Amino acid sequence: MAPEAADPHAHPPSSPPGGPAPRGAPRGPLQKMDKGRIRRIVGVGNGKGGGGKWSNAVLLASEMQRRGFRVGILDADVTGPSVPKLLGSSGPLRDQGEGIEPAHSSGGMLLISSQFLVEDDQTPVIWRGPLVTRLIQQFFGGVNWGALDYLFIDMPPGTSDIPLTVFQTIPIDGMVFVFTPQELAGMIVRKAMNMARDVHVPLLGVVENMTVVTCPHCHTEFEPFGPSRVDAVATEYGVPVLAKLPLDPAVSERGDAGKLDVWESAPIRQLATSLDAALVAVEKSRGATL
Repeated sequence: MAPEAADPHAHPPSSPPGGPAPRGAPRGPLQKMDKGRIRRIVGVGNGKGGGGKWSNAVLLASEMQRRGFRVGILDADVTGPSVPKLLGSSGPLRDQGEGIEPAHSSGGMLLISSQFLVEDDQTPVIWRGPLVTRLIQQFFGGVNWGALDYLFIDMPPGTSDIPLTVFQTIPIDGMVFVFTPQELAGMIVRKAMNMARDVHVPLLGVVENMTVVTCPHCHTEFEPFGPSRVDAVATEYGVPVLAKLPLDPAVSERGDAGKLDVWESAPIRQLATSLDAALVAVEKSRGATL
């Protein structure tokens, strides 16, 4: 079945006047799956590895669960899965007749990851694109997620097969992009943001990670990766700055211990509140265009 032609007069909610615009309709034979009983699906991505995308996905999911929401995480970083380690979760996965049963974190979040398909945490997943595409489809449509308020998708870095499969087959409500202050990180994340916009996935906002670090001795704040650039990126794309997060060694310590979901902070609480506001804005914009 050929994809539907894009409405030439349509203007995605996240496209600002004068900002970068989509460069055409989505292409390809893949069709979006049904959302089922999942209310909101949020992708968390970046342009390159090392920016803290995985920790932001887990911390956002954990904060939403603390607020009483039912939450799941789909680890779509197939060749570099990190979420099970951060949450102290392990496989194997089981099918009890209603689809694959997701794993659970110690705090009760649902989780699916390619890490549960290999023998140990050092065994690589060496698959070509078609196998990865089918796995991503199975991880969403073939998993018994049940009723969720939020499903967070931990996206792989870059603009290759996996993010394209997610964008074309999973009904994402929007993307959050995480990057660090270096000019290179900003340049690369723009590629990923442009990819999302090209396939008409709303941009919910941007997060700058590791903006400042506090000296443990004199308590002075300094910028380990140079001056902040997130405001310029947000203005360019017409999206909100959801948060500027500090570099905190406690995040790494909790993640290494498999207990990142029990760590909380004021900046993460503010990030979750800002994300909720961005989702409401996108939902209202969609309703106004129907």
